[in-house]
Amino acid sequence: MESKDFSAPEQTAKQAVSFYEKHKKIYIRDVKGWWDTWRWVFVWFTQILFYGLPWLQWNERQAVLLHLVERKFYFFGLVLWPQDVFYLALLLIISAYALFLFTAVAGRLFCGYACPQTVYSEIFMWVENRIEGDRSARQKLDRAPFSGRKFGIKAMKHAVWLLISLWTGFTLVAYFTPVSELLAALPFGLSGWELFWVFFYGGFCYMQAGFLREQVCKYMCPYARFQGVMFDPDTLIITYDPERGEPRGARKKGGDAKLARQGDCVDCGLCVVVCPTGIDIRKGTQYECIGCGACIDACDPVMDKLGLPRGLIRYTTENALARHFSPSDVVRHILRPRIIVYTVILLAITAASIWSLATRIPLKVDVIRDRSILAREVEDGGIENIYNLKIMNTTETPKRYLLSVSGLSGAEIAGERQVEVGSAENHEVTVVVRVPPESGNKGANTIHFEIKAAGDDNIVVREKASFLFP
Repeated sequence: MESKDFSAPEQTAKQAVSFYEKHKKIYIRDVKGWWDTWRWVFVWFTQILFYGLPWLQWNERQAVLLHLVERKFYFFGLVLWPQDVFYLALLLIISAYALFLFTAVAGRLFCGYACPQTVYSEIFMWVENRIEGDRSARQKLDRAPFSGRKFGIKAMKHAVWLLISLWTGFTLVAYFTPVSELLAALPFGLSGWELFWVFFYGGFCYMQAGFLREQVCKYMCPYARFQGVMFDPDTLIITYDPERGEPRGARKKGGDAKLARQGDCVDCGLCVVVCPTGIDIRKGTQYECIGCGACIDACDPVMDKLGLPRGLIRYTTENALARHFSPSDVVRHILRPRIIVYTVILLAITAASIWSLATRIPLKVDVIRDRSILAREVEDGGIENIYNLKIMNTTETPKRYLLSVSGLSGAEIAGERQVEVGSAENHEVTVVVRVPPESGNKGANTIHFEIKAAGDDNIVVREKASFLFP
């Protein structure tokens, strides 16, 4: 047996291993097509809503406003208060179920068409293409040595980006402070917080849409990480058909691809250079894919030029590729139990939310018993308790409310029994309730306050309270 010498240490080569991938700038080629058109439809739709809503007026006020100072949320004719946080919870639940449903049906539709990161990246890249030129021109400009021309072009691009970013930050703050007040305060009258948030949001828009771009989708966005658990083999995703496309390779003019045992993919690489996240869709499903369809728009014209059918890259499912489903089979498999359950739950919660808002009483009342004076006896022997009533008129017209009390025999309100509350205002009133001494038991007794709008029997609220006997 051969002996081994353990006296001398073995010489091993040391090699540094990096756990971080070096970032490479992606130069995206502009592409036109069906899916690109739809992306720009959503860009226009979302941005008209975002930039336009703060300027829309309703009843001589801003139509959509989360007024932090007044602690009210105005949404057209609806006025919501902090006590209406229940509707925020419903909105979040509806959004979550909609996300589950759309993702289970067709993958990352939100990411590819309506996500703010995608939308503003599209806008910033459009500016970049118009100022610096197409993909090859941008690459050439970046490789060129520093010069006055290069500085001027770059400065113009970043100036436009900064203007868009600052206007975006200003618009976002206008949802929390009335836009009329913000305009009147420009340029030096903005408060410290307003100025901070304009630059904070504007800075993030400039950084993420101008520089980070695909890195947000690949490394920062949590949705990219957990989307895999919402996919299944019957989810519509953008997929390359390897059975049809492989083996790929350039075609010779006049050559017969079938005789050469060659697939339909000519390995032109257009699907890669148009991808906003820089992936190669031909390598299979990847979490970086945002489902924008740019690779489809790039591939279909190539197939047209070669006289081949479109759809080498297309929206389809894993099962459809593996089992060669027809379009009707694909649709039938999309309508699976999981989708039906999501749809039923989403429709039920949405309907319940709409019904709750439609039947919502536009009056809120908080009853707080004065704890400094638990109970006191008056001259005629009656017992009095003092309460503070906070009455919130959630309509946009002034209201007069009638106050009454019940629950104990002979209970009555001593003093003023009606109160005027302005539109969308919160009014606090002190109410003294007097009860005959024989009407209750020692300790706490239950009573009810009734607050009813004068001339409108549909606006009435009953609130429970405790009346103390000494």
